[in-house]
Amino acid sequence: MSFASMKERGSSIDKLLSAAEKMESAPKSYGDDRYWKPTRDKAGNALHIIRFLPEPEGERLPWVRYWDHGFQNPKTNLWYIEKSLTTLEQNDPVSEYNSMLWNSGGKDSPQRRQASAQKRRLKYVSNIYVIKDGVNPENNGKVFLYQYGAKIHEKLQEAMKPKFEDETPINPFDMYKGADFKMKISTIDGGDGRKMPNYDRSEFSDPAPLADDETMEAIYNQMHSLEAIIAPSEFKSYEELKARLDAVLGLGQNFTAQQEHDLSLTADTAPMKSVEPVSEPELDNSVDDNDDDTMSYFSKLANED
Repeated sequence: MSFASMKERGSSIDKLLSAAEKMESAPKSYGDDRYWKPTRDKAGNALHIIRFLPEPEGERLPWVRYWDHGFQNPKTNLWYIEKSLTTLEQNDPVSEYNSMLWNSGGKDSPQRRQASAQKRRLKYVSNIYVIKDGVNPENNGKVFLYQYGAKIHEKLQEAMKPKFEDETPINPFDMYKGADFKMKISTIDGGDGRKMPNYDRSEFSDPAPLADDETMEAIYNQMHSLEAIIAPSEFKSYEELKARLDAVLGLGQNFTAQQEHDLSLTADTAPMKSVEPVSEPELDNSVDDNDDDTMSYFSKLANED
C-alpha cells in the first residue's frame, strides 16, 4: 500500500478487529536501534506520546506477533532467549520439553513450576512515530519499531471497539483519523521483589491528523517491514534451538532417553528465573503473565500426546 492509496482508503477498523480476533482464538531487540524502548525516570515513572502507524506498503496489518521464551537456569547461569517455532506452527523443543514436565508432575510440583517459568510469551511489534519521549528527547520526531505485550494491544483493541456506547471507535493506526497515544508508566510491586512497569493509565487523545500531508508521507516512507520480523529465516532451526536448550538446562541429546533422569534432576533444581535480563527492553505485562492464560496453555499441553 502506497501513501497515496492509504490516504484514499481511510480507516479500516473492521479489518484490524477481524485480524485481532483471529489471533486471539504470538525479534529480540538487543542493540537494535530500529526499536524504541519506553524507559522510565529515576522515580520509576514516565509520560511518552507516540503515534501508531499503518501497515507498511505491501503488508497486511500494522502489527505482527510472535511467541518467544526467556528464562535462566541458575545451575548453569545460562539464559535461553529465543523466538518460538510455534509462531510458524512448527514443533518447538521448549514446548515439547514443557509438555513433558507438565504431564509428569502433579499440582504445585517442581516439574510444573519449571514448565511455568519456561512458558512462552506473546510479543507484538508495530511501527510508531515518537512525538514526545519523556526521558530521552533525542528520540522525538523519529520512526521506530515498538515491541509490546498484551496490555498495550488491549488498549489498541479498546480504541477500535470501545466498551461503552458513548465512545466513538477509532483506528489508532490511521495517520489521518487516528490519535496520539499517551503512554503513562508507573512502577508497581511485581509480587516477587521485582519492580514492574504499569501501563493502566495510558490513553488515547482525541482523533486528529498526525501532521500535514508532506510530513506524513515522509514518516510513512521511513517505516520498517513488519513481516520481515516473523519471516522463517528469522527463526533458528529446531536443531539449533534444541542444542541451546540442552546447554542451558544441562540436558542430554534425547528427550525420551533422558526423560527419567531429567525429571529427577528437576525436583532438586533451584527455581527457574523467568525475569528479563537487564539488557532487554521492559515490556508491559504479556498475555502469558496472566494466570488464566497460563492454565489454559498448560491444560492444552496436558491433553497432548
